[in-house]
Amino acid sequence: MARSPKVVYQFKITLQEIDPPVWRRIQIPATYDFWQFHVAIQDAMGWLDYHLHSFELTQKFRRKPTVIGIPDPDWNDPPTIPGWTVKVTDVFQELGQRMTYNYDFGDGWRHEILFEGMLLPSSDTKYPVCLAGGGACPPEDCGGPSGYEEMLTILKTGKGKAFQEMKDWLEHHQKCYWPFDPRAFDPASVRFDNPKKRFKTAFKKG
Repeated sequence: MARSPKVVYQFKITLQEIDPPVWRRIQIPATYDFWQFHVAIQDAMGWLDYHLHSFELTQKFRRKPTVIGIPDPDWNDPPTIPGWTVKVTDVFQELGQRMTYNYDFGDGWRHEILFEGMLLPSSDTKYPVCLAGGGACPPEDCGGPSGYEEMLTILKTGKGKAFQEMKDWLEHHQKCYWPFDPRAFDPASVRFDNPKKRFKTAFKKG
């Protein structure tokens, strides 16, 4: 049985440039590194972790942001710091601090991370935990904010060739997204994966 953390950090994660809004409020152990934080965000949002990601921190007096994620030997400007080498507490030190989480560089999903607080854990809660949220996560590979908006427009018609093709795509996706309700979300449905297991799967170790 996992030991209860001594301190938890609370964040609000908001997906940018889409409507209806998609957001999650989560608490994670203060011991987490940015790989573990990435896994918690993926699971809370409802992404499938199929694509690359990065965290970006814009700082005063620095021309380029600090980037944390998975280093890419073919792209190192600015340099990417491996997420598993940086603790969340090394970056988030002031309430109200913000950071950007990027996912799927092709579709270009951008999330705002807002640091809401540092709290004592509840003895009857397993962390990480999703406390609240709203909006369904967009389907993987739907084309980013513009593609998602087009998808919702097609679904609203409820008929026609484009609607049927979109319905078939959602229904036969790797994760079945049909029927799709853009406003549906239940925090109790969130299940958090083991970050160490996800790391081994991602990098085929062990």
